[in-house]
Amino acid sequence: MAKSSTKTKAAQPYSKELLLHWYEEMMLQRRFEEMAGQMYMKQKIKGFCHLYIGQEAVSTGIESAINKDDYLITAYRDHGMALTRGVSPNAVMAEMYGRRTGSSKGKGGSMHMFSKEHNLLGGHGIVGAHIPLAAGFGFASNYSGDGKISVCAFGDGAARQGALHEAFNLAMLWKLPVIYIVENNEYAMGTSVERTSNVTDLYKIGCSYEMPSWQVDGMSVFEVYENMKKATELVRTPGHGPVFLEMKTYRYKGHSMSDPAKYRTKEELKKYKGEDPIIEIRHYIMEHKIATEKQLLEIEEQIDVVVEESVRFAEASPYPEAHELYEDVYSTPDYPYIKL
Repeated sequence: MAKSSTKTKAAQPYSKELLLHWYEEMMLQRRFEEMAGQMYMKQKIKGFCHLYIGQEAVSTGIESAINKDDYLITAYRDHGMALTRGVSPNAVMAEMYGRRTGSSKGKGGSMHMFSKEHNLLGGHGIVGAHIPLAAGFGFASNYSGDGKISVCAFGDGAARQGALHEAFNLAMLWKLPVIYIVENNEYAMGTSVERTSNVTDLYKIGCSYEMPSWQVDGMSVFEVYENMKKATELVRTPGHGPVFLEMKTYRYKGHSMSDPAKYRTKEELKKYKGEDPIIEIRHYIMEHKIATEKQLLEIEEQIDVVVEESVRFAEASPYPEAHELYEDVYSTPDYPYIKL
């Protein structure tokens, strides 16, 4: 299918509540990730840390178009997805600190956010390994008839994994209610799509399975939302099967905190910062007189308070104790191979 059109300006009416919600969600992710980066530099957050700065329109637009009881699974750049799903900033920050009050009880860290309560099924650290899992969730929904859809987000590096092709084939064969989303930020770690794939318009991969597939401007929350609504309507249609969306986005930071990102030019980064999704939504709100600059600043100040509180909460929380290593491994509490 063809690429999507240029950015939505005012093609659809959006309520004041929705627009301000988008702004608040995107600003929360931006400020949270900026703080996480600072805490990582202070060595208070250990291990790997992949920031979502620049990609906030994708997570925000996705979440606004699906239901809270739908399933969401993603890769290891997962902090933004966790926040938009409704996991508290306190629980996300505490998880990054490795504390017991974190969303995965401090056992997963930055790359493994999880919340059964919010139907967030990971945070997965193995590239592309969660793509077949989403097919499994879709199969379970078809089998049980619960009416839920599964949304699976992954990076452009995972588009070259064999697991994707196995999952796509079965998802189409069995008409599974899954929306697959590649967050194409143009670099798999430090290697550009052009250097690793003969197919650079990644949505075309889905076309080979006759899966409805198209490209979306992932730097615009309007475009993400509208295209996700279209995708959810298709996938919820009985017997329709999956959809594949390529969200063209960009990360302003390196692949991880240890990446200086010297493989791209300053000019390229400056160009994409001119397309900042938060600047777009802020301009739209101001242009349409949805809120004043003072009101938006008040929202930002409230977010700063929430983010600062998440750090205090994390630092005041305890680490898991040694015996907790044996917990949450098997669903059966007295599984015979666990001997304390």
